Amino acid sequence: MFRLFESLLQPTVLPPEVPPPGGLAAFYWHYARQARGLLVALFCAGFVVAVLDSLIPVFIGRVVTLISIHEPKDLLPEVGPQLLGMALVMLVIRPLALCLQNLVTNQALAPGLSNLIRWQNHWHVVRQSWSFFQNDFAGRIANRIMQTGPSLRESVVAATNAVWYILVYGTSAIVLLASNDPRLAGPILCWFVGYLVLLRTFVPRLRDRSRETSEVRSALTGRVVDSYTNIVTVKLFARSRDEDAFVKEAVDDHTQAFRNQLRVITLFGLALSSLNAMMVVGTAGTAVWLWIGGHVQIGTVAMALPLTWQIANIAGWVAQNVTAIFENVGTVQDGMKSISVPRQMADKPNADTLKVSHGQIRFEDVSFGYGTERGVLHGIDLSIAPGERVGLIGHSGAGKSTLVNLLLRFHDVEGGRIVIDGQDISIVTQESLRSHISMVTQDTSLLHRSIRDNIRYGRPQATEAEIREAAERAHASDFIATLEDWNGRRGFDAHVGERGVKLSGGQRQRIALARVILKNAPILVLDEATSALDSEVEAAIQEQLGDLMKGRTVIAIAHRLSTIARMDRLVVLDHGRIVEQGTHADLLASGGAYARLWRMQSGGFKEPGPSDYIDTAPAAE
Repeated sequence: MFRLFESLLQPTVLPPEVPPPGGLAAFYWHYARQARGLLVALFCAGFVVAVLDSLIPVFIGRVVTLISIHEPKDLLPEVGPQLLGMALVMLVIRPLALCLQNLVTNQALAPGLSNLIRWQNHWHVVRQSWSFFQNDFAGRIANRIMQTGPSLRESVVAATNAVWYILVYGTSAIVLLASNDPRLAGPILCWFVGYLVLLRTFVPRLRDRSRETSEVRSALTGRVVDSYTNIVTVKLFARSRDEDAFVKEAVDDHTQAFRNQLRVITLFGLALSSLNAMMVVGTAGTAVWLWIGGHVQIGTVAMALPLTWQIANIAGWVAQNVTAIFENVGTVQDGMKSISVPRQMADKPNADTLKVSHGQIRFEDVSFGYGTERGVLHGIDLSIAPGERVGLIGHSGAGKSTLVNLLLRFHDVEGGRIVIDGQDISIVTQESLRSHISMVTQDTSLLHRSIRDNIRYGRPQATEAEIREAAERAHASDFIATLEDWNGRRGFDAHVGERGVKLSGGQRQRIALARVILKNAPILVLDEATSALDSEVEAAIQEQLGDLMKGRTVIAIAHRLSTIARMDRLVVLDHGRIVEQGTHADLLASGGAYARLWRMQSGGFKEPGPSDYIDTAPAAE
């Protein structure tokens, strides 16, 4: 039975392509409709349970009435079937209804809907542009992804139950008491009016305070994760106290927001408990007064007292649920700031798949400036022939890395276009574009997974033999064989830690090279690809890079000119414009910007010879 209900909602099915909408109600419905069958079942089960619970005071009053009007010897023969029917409801029907409600809530919705929302939120957020993640804390985004799922599910379930309990208990109480004497329903009707006034007064305040608390909680999580992510920098600069102050400020903000929220909750609880007390005392007093006057039977009094007390308890339970609902609604609203964001740089509808047959790249009058008037690139015209190796040179800020980021479509050009083998990259899918480009960066970051998984990231379908061959070609096999992680996993099974912190910079770079070798893409971008290696390993890797570049279109960015002097063509950028281009010898002969840069560095480097290989790629700018 458990497995049946647990199988009713599979959380990790392929999500809808349309991102979650921005409106709160529409956001809720976007996920609720994917589990509408279960929510209808929960709604029906909640109604049945509420009706059965409301019968308990009726049964109590009926039993008292039957006992008061029958002699002991006549009770069972005359009303035994009635007593047996009430016992059947309490012993069989009500437990079954509660079981169904719990199965739907706990086995189907709690794990299924919560993780469905988390999975789909992640699916959409991970497809956001690079700049989306640059503009926020990774920890805050992750917190919103994780918290929104259970908060949305809990608020839907709690609201469903609360609605039925208030409607069924309140309506049944009024009907049952009024059927005995209309005056008995007076205190409950007054309570209903007062209850609606309380909700109208406090619910908007609870909603606003809950949203504020959730926002500052996400900010606190972001600051804590930011400190942990950069713990080496914190330790290196001995700035633990500054980080304490950075986090303390967020803790204080959260404390104050939480206090403000709890003030409203406390006032709401005080007002509701006073209102409930007036209802119970008023109903009890009215019932006793009517009994004294002979207008109602003792059984009516016995029914009225537990019925009103039950309403009071349910009202308190609903009040707690209302508080929890709006805490969760606040969390959902905060999460929507990262989740219900239109996808930046989404693929165009019906975007084609890039097909690379030769590897020709053309930058046609490309301009870009991150939205600023000053701009970074201005009218770049550059054509790279299939299989040509081009080095990009220039001072920091000249636009080298920006040019490569535009080629990878981390940003869209603001003017002009970029074409690969005659195909405008703005009308092809981003995944197909990046699948044809390999890149080795100076700052190599690895996934917190095994060595094997990190290398296989270049080509997921690669065999074990191909993974090991790539590691061998990247001169990584020797150190991989010596690795052992904290769980005793060795060699290719060893995990590398977050961002690869368990490895040295040179080891990380060799794993990245193995990944690129395995990917075997027709276009190669290199960024100081051997900068973290010692001289002996660097010389060996240079040979592999030489082999890797054969037959591929290569763009290399380097600050050390000696590493790219043997490229087929060198392109010099200055303030976002191409100021000169040509071979190393041609540019030296022209005596321009490249020659000046070469003279500045030549004291530490020899003239390139025939045996030199290329070490290249984009420096962060």
